[in-house]
Amino acid sequence: MKSKPGIVLSELIQSKIILIRGEKVMLDADLAKLYEVSTKRLNEQVRRNPGRFPSDFMFQLTKEEYRILRSQFATSSWGGRRYLPYAFTEQGVAMLSSVLDSERAILVNVEIMRTFVRLREILATHKYLARKLEELEKKYDEQFAVVFDAIRELMKPPEPPPKRRIGFGVEEKRARYSSERSS
Repeated sequence: MKSKPGIVLSELIQSKIILIRGEKVMLDADLAKLYEVSTKRLNEQVRRNPGRFPSDFMFQLTKEEYRILRSQFATSSWGGRRYLPYAFTEQGVAMLSSVLDSERAILVNVEIMRTFVRLREILATHKYLARKLEELEKKYDEQFAVVFDAIRELMKPPEPPPKRRIGFGVEEKRARYSSERSS
């Protein structure tokens, strides 16, 4: 069965939404790829329309934020950008379609808005379930504590797999100094 292009695009968009300064944002380079324009052109259009992008729509990453982000995604430090990336909130992404006047920008923006809405729905559902579980826990006594603990464990997001050490390791045998040796 073939997957629909919208579903694939939605999954790609979802993977590009990150959390910075407590905001769900998308970076300028990721948006440029989705819109099929250069990052330079995207930022150029933003600079030409400063009134459309207030600080709650878009902000520039600090050096420290960018360093952490690069180390998180293991990107190369070779080559690259001259300027720190811009992060666009949901409203900033919506505004981009008005300054990037193309059919592609409109189609991509529709998918991005749908993805942000789905993420909000998922978060709201999770909060609702957590609240209901808490109410049930108060209602019933300790005999169900094990069940509630198990449900709470299932609701936790999965932990990332442990990082493997990279490189060559040598295990050295320790010399034994015991009374056996002197016999």
